[in-house]
Amino acid sequence: MSIFEKWNLESTILDAIKSRGWTSPTEIQADAIPFARKGRDIVGQAKTGSGKTAAFGIPILEKCEKKGIPQSLILCPTRELAVQVTEEMNLLQGKKGLQIISVYGGTDIEKQAKKLSDGCDIVVGTPGRVIDMSKKGHLKLQDISIFCLDEADRMLDMGFFPDILWVIEKMPNRSQTLLFSATFPEEVLNVAEEFMVNAEHVMSDDLEVDIPEIDLYAVRIGRANKLWVLGRIIANMTEDGQMLIFSNTKRMVDVIVERLGKFQMKAVGIHGDMPQNKRERLLNDFRSGKEKIVVATDVAARGLDVDGITVVVNYDLPDDTESFVHRIGRTGRMGRKGEAWSLVSKEDRGSVEKICSTWGLTIPFVEAPSLPEGIDRDLVRKREDWDEVADPFGMVRINLDIGQNDLTKRALADWIVKLAKISEIVVGEITQSDEQSQVEIHVAKVAYVIDVIKARDYNGRKVKPVIVES
Repeated sequence: MSIFEKWNLESTILDAIKSRGWTSPTEIQADAIPFARKGRDIVGQAKTGSGKTAAFGIPILEKCEKKGIPQSLILCPTRELAVQVTEEMNLLQGKKGLQIISVYGGTDIEKQAKKLSDGCDIVVGTPGRVIDMSKKGHLKLQDISIFCLDEADRMLDMGFFPDILWVIEKMPNRSQTLLFSATFPEEVLNVAEEFMVNAEHVMSDDLEVDIPEIDLYAVRIGRANKLWVLGRIIANMTEDGQMLIFSNTKRMVDVIVERLGKFQMKAVGIHGDMPQNKRERLLNDFRSGKEKIVVATDVAARGLDVDGITVVVNYDLPDDTESFVHRIGRTGRMGRKGEAWSLVSKEDRGSVEKICSTWGLTIPFVEAPSLPEGIDRDLVRKREDWDEVADPFGMVRINLDIGQNDLTKRALADWIVKLAKISEIVVGEITQSDEQSQVEIHVAKVAYVIDVIKARDYNGRKVKPVIVES
């Protein structure tokens, strides 16, 4: 007898679980479901892909009845996640017959209003549309007894918090509150205490995120060559693999898709400005494997559930450490192997350190992957990127195999100015040892100066100019 059977779940729900081939609950399900079935408030931490929807979904489905009035409200931060949760809840209820309706912006509000007026038992939605429906009289929040926040850390940040409070105040008969997320910063827990009663905390004590079976890599690279590294990663993707690429802005999503297409690498973009029906069509194509590469803003980090994703790429590092966890959690799902690459420019290096220290992660810096066997040239050519190695004043440091045993700093500066026919202001600080010198050259002239020095000797010797990484 499985644990699910030992729990004496409703037969329709148990049959649905069996039909999915589940034999035992995941850790978050085993810890949270028994408390939730008893009516306890729950704060549940579970990494993305660990089965948290079922952890709150099964108790909610058991307690709701076919009444045609909403008894439970589940709020999600994005339309994609609301759709995903609705689909999962419908699968989990089996033949119980509950009406589970999703309401979210970007689609015809009248169609959603009609579905609500036709009768529903569980509502899954985004805060803005739920508030609209309530104000217009289509959704009666006073009947809600079970309230759930999925991705609660995002829902309780300052952007959503006023909306959440508004909704809570409209639910006088709320008897149970369930919060689930992959991360729970201290400030979120403090906010949650304001509207929960003796909540059972089902979470790790130190909030450290465990990310099994995901290989993490970072590549130090300037923005000018991020597309080159991305091309290398794509070239190494397996034939049956799928990739999710994250950028921080909608415009950059479109730019990446356009540039990849220019180099014969097909990708599609998903972001908030796209019509909802088009986004859903692209997501369905991605889930089915028809599309292999998707470029997205963080709108997809919380609502995109595709088990086949093998590679995640942070083209831009996210603005907060929690988003990093959500992003990389899109791969390595349900025990599968996955890898996550972060393309780190000079200004991003502090963010990597913060991510590692916050979550106890080790993200090694590596070179861009080599071209796979059978491919002898890059589709995207690597470019010179002097800005990436320049200091805040625009100076690039180069090393020369010539030192104070050969000439003074003044003599070296004069030699470079005369040789390259440049102004003295282009040459910055010079430091020397007996055998070598480091010279600062302004970024506007450094490529030219290096080429000139390479082509000349000093007293019959090559001085071999080499960039010194900052």
